[in-house]
Amino acid sequence: MGLDDKINNKAEEVAGKVKKGVGKATGDEDLEAEGRLDQAKSNVKQAGEKIKDAFKS
Repeated sequence: MGLDDKINNKAEEVAGKVKKGVGKATGDEDLEAEGRLDQAKSNVKQAGEKIKDAFKS
């Protein structure tokens, strides 16, 4: 996994956490759900990249 991919995936995860927090604080359930979805997508990407890295070693 390239460093750029790691940074982008982590940034997406952090953005999802922020959206989720803002949605929760403002009572916006849609924004909170969108934040959870962004986090989940980022976690799946990171897991896939870790699997690729394991097979490269």
